[in-house]
Amino acid sequence: VQLQASGGGLVQPGGSLTISCETSADVFNSHAVGWHRRAPGKQREYVGLITVEGSLIYANSFKGRFTISRDNAKNTVYLQMNRLESEDTAIYYCVASPYPGVVKLGGGTWGQGTQVTVSS
Repeated sequence: VQLQASGGGLVQPGGSLTISCETSADVFNSHAVGWHRRAPGKQREYVGLITVEGSLIYANSFKGRFTISRDNAKNTVYLQMNRLESEDTAIYYCVASPYPGVVKLGGGTWGQGTQVTVSS
């Protein structure tokens, strides 16, 4: 299982950014894919996931501000982040497992992460 996260960068507070997680068709069609983040000096934090069927499961703190979606033609899962704050600065990792519960708990296969920095 290989996951390639990309799209991170510097964004101003209040701005938006969409990051991507690309994988193979085999993984995309059989695994739930989710996002976790790790901010400096903080514990890993679960953001949300999307199942093979397209069901979305978000952590409560991100509902309404972050949106996960998938592009079946590109075998890619996206994380759209709106109204970004400095506290959202972190490395964002995509995580995959055949089991959504495992993704939510931080198990499964992790990609290499992409840095998101929110700063003026």
